[in-house]
Amino acid sequence: MQSSDLNELKDLVAELRADHVAQKQKEKRDSWTKYVSLTMVIIAVLAAIATLKGGGFSTRTLKEMNEATFNQAQASDQWAYYEAKSIKLNLYEIELEHLAAAPSADAAAVAKMRVKLDKYAKDKADITDLAKTFEAVRDRARKNATVAAEHSKQMGLAITLFQISIALGAMCLIVKKKTLWIASSLLAMAATWQMVYVLFFLPM
Repeated sequence: MQSSDLNELKDLVAELRADHVAQKQKEKRDSWTKYVSLTMVIIAVLAAIATLKGGGFSTRTLKEMNEATFNQAQASDQWAYYEAKSIKLNLYEIELEHLAAAPSADAAAVAKMRVKLDKYAKDKADITDLAKTFEAVRDRARKNATVAAEHSKQMGLAITLFQISIALGAMCLIVKKKTLWIASSLLAMAATWQMVYVLFFLPM
């Protein structure tokens, strides 16, 4: 009886030892997965940075477009003002012709009319300069908006690559396939290069 109990105890210890060895071997086989988890954390941080920068470029695009729209409106107002001044100038020119052509031309009235004509001509020149200034600012803002939009688009590519990389890493942890980890890492490297290119090498 004691011999039977002793054998059962030995069998139980042997099973426990075998389970322990199997567990150790499994842990050793799957130890690389902790590096996958660490990689995923790093990729998630990089993806967050790319998303933040991409949002900044989108905001800048909207800001520059608003600036362009505002300056376009200002330039249009100035050109409308210019047209109004031109109409008045033409009227004064016609009036000056009538005054000068009159048999009893009043020299003082003619001189006064010439002063008005000079003032309107100067006003037109000033309005033209101001309108062109607004147009120059508008054109610069449009160019800046186009550049910012291109940066946003290129950063969007980096963000997409990061997201695919994270998805592959998650699948790797589920199915325990190292090839998925390698693919995820390669995509993350491509995304990182794209982000660096946009931030430091794409012309602003």
